[in-house]
Amino acid sequence: MLDTSPLTAAVERFADRLRAAPQSRLQRGAAAEALELARELAAAAQRLEDPSGAAPARVMPDEGVFVVGDQLAVAGLDLAEALRTAGPDSAKAPSAMLDEAVALVERVEVRAMR
Repeated sequence: MLDTSPLTAAVERFADRLRAAPQSRLQRGAAAEALELARELAAAAQRLEDPSGAAPARVMPDEGVFVVGDQLAVAGLDLAEALRTAGPDSAKAPSAMLDEAVALVERVEVRAMR
């Protein structure tokens, strides 16, 4: 089973920073960056859980700047679980997907919180 703790740690760190961020920072773009990331992580989890694409895609809704930290946490934990349970029929190795997801979270965090 794949150890996804690097992803969960990165997501939780960013989510905590978002939860503690002032409204002005969230409104200047941090929340929008984080929501886009949450949507991307959720889409990746959906692709892993349903590689055939049979189920309709679900999009993370925009629930406002004060909720985005929680949305990011949920999407990141969903992806971590999907990576842990990914079968061998995945188009890409789960470990490579994990590395890409961690790098993406870290890049977006730096960009959003500067």
